[in-house]
Amino acid sequence: MSITLTDMAANHVRKYIDRRGKGVGLRLAVKTSGCSGLAYALEFADEATPDDFSFESKGVIVFVDPKSLAFLDGTELDYVREGLNEGFKFNNPNVKDQCGCGESFQI
Repeated sequence: MSITLTDMAANHVRKYIDRRGKGVGLRLAVKTSGCSGLAYALEFADEATPDDFSFESKGVIVFVDPKSLAFLDGTELDYVREGLNEGFKFNNPNVKDQCGCGESFQI
């Protein structure tokens, strides 16, 4: 089981945590949402919880709760800039279908 970050994603997370002045990593989860059923939830983590799985990638710790891990195993998190837009992109090998707007997905 693994969650990985690209160099761009890891650099972005480290810079943001430094600017915040606190944080131990990134928390990644899935929630029920959107027209395809599931959506990613991403936030900066100030501490680990006892049930978290943790993955270290390029100097960043990613925390995942047990329920989300089955949906996220093998995911690579990237940070992309396309024109004036920038943000995280999820390369999840488990996704079977996603909605047209890209906000939600199915496993």
